[in-house]
Amino acid sequence: MWYGLDIGGTKIELAVLDAKFELQHSWRVPTPQQSYDEFLQTVLQQIQKADALCQSPGTLGIALPGVIRKDGTVLSSNVPCLTNKTVAKDLTALLQRPVAIGNDCRCFALSEAVLGAGQQHHKVLGFILGTGAGGGFCLNGKLYQGAQRLAGEYGHQGLAASVVQQFNLPLFSCGCGLTGCNEPYISGTGLARLYQYFSGQKADTYQWLADYRAEKPAAIRTFEAYISALGSVMANQILSLNPDLIVLGGGLSDIPEIIAALPKATAAYLFAGAAVPQFKKAQWGAASGVRGAALLGKALTEGQSYEV
Repeated sequence: MWYGLDIGGTKIELAVLDAKFELQHSWRVPTPQQSYDEFLQTVLQQIQKADALCQSPGTLGIALPGVIRKDGTVLSSNVPCLTNKTVAKDLTALLQRPVAIGNDCRCFALSEAVLGAGQQHHKVLGFILGTGAGGGFCLNGKLYQGAQRLAGEYGHQGLAASVVQQFNLPLFSCGCGLTGCNEPYISGTGLARLYQYFSGQKADTYQWLADYRAEKPAAIRTFEAYISALGSVMANQILSLNPDLIVLGGGLSDIPEIIAALPKATAAYLFAGAAVPQFKKAQWGAASGVRGAALLGKALTEGQSYEV
């Protein structure tokens, strides 16, 4: 059996997949954020539970938010107790089996390229638009990571100056420590932040969507700014990577108005002759992270790699 573990800021999800990557079991538990020892013990308990259900040890791959450095240490703002820890090494010793580890957004992209909406495509760009914004790029079913394993961190590139100027936007601070990153504008929390800016009232994305569908002017203006920002980000990635397909995941990918408007908004930031590739929603949705993690665990056990 292949185990995939998706570590989130609030929950840990474990999925048990069979040889055909069909789901057999899955469950969630709260994520310990402050105590590393508690985190390790929580993971141990979930693996022991999975082993008991399967009556034999399974392989393990882990997807988590943050950067996995070349030396194996982790940098994670969502789960602070993991920062500067060698998570894969420590869990390998604790669980007495190999443990693969990867960034959650990269695992999403890998899952969709190999098992989901990106099958039959050579160059697949995965975009997650949720609480944060991140992604990954796959070439022929393998992840491109880059020298520092930072490829796909488009959320921390700078927002286009033309968008800031057109909508007279403030430069928002980002959780990474920089100012003016894409993420504070194009993530789910970013959309809510834009609505608060234009409306002058506190609101979340659910309130914005209700008001947008009710044709309230501030909500409409918010959508115009948001889709322009997102389109500019997509255009930059297209010009850099030239993907065949862009797969969208995260909560905002469930809003049809965003999906419908995105091709035109992206084209507005491309020069003549540069085509907009096809956009697709993720086939596995929120379950893509665990599937990508399980793929990493499978490859490690078999002495293979899903990295280009």
